[in-house]
Amino acid sequence: MNDPSKGSAKTIKLAERRVFSQSFKPLYQEGMGLVEQAAEYLDGKGRAEAKKLSRLAATLYAAESMRLTTRLMQVASWLLLQRAANSGEMTRDQVASEKSKVRLDTASANNDAAGWVELPKDFLDLIDRSLRLQALVRRMDEEIYGGAVAEVASSGRRINPVSDQITLLNTAFARG
Repeated sequence: MNDPSKGSAKTIKLAERRVFSQSFKPLYQEGMGLVEQAAEYLDGKGRAEAKKLSRLAATLYAAESMRLTTRLMQVASWLLLQRAANSGEMTRDQVASEKSKVRLDTASANNDAAGWVELPKDFLDLIDRSLRLQALVRRMDEEIYGGAVAEVASSGRRINPVSDQITLLNTAFARG
């Protein structure tokens, strides 16, 4: 039996194996599908349902809509970067560098927040699903890349989420 302390054993990172293989496709489709579902809901049914809410619940709805959108765009950016690495469009080092701009820590209000019980069921379902997906992606990111996100955040670099998202999307879709 090999003793891991001797350095002869190599740890298999299951998340890395999943992200850099064909089994990544269902995760990618789930994430992008959730982005589409949220956009459709917020632009359609959600807009109509929000008009029926009390002032307090409508304010909470607006704040949670922004958090939901931000969370999903961050997850989508991470997924796009992993897909770019998976397809050979970017190296893993390039992805590691670019993905440091992705924030996988967008929280949500607690379900005991004032007005929460008034929020539409479909909206709460989207929030719950997005939080679960973000948690999964965050665990995978930590297993694959380690503490790189914390190092960049603590480096004192001013983070501009909008600029970072535009850069990530340009990088993910760049041809050349």
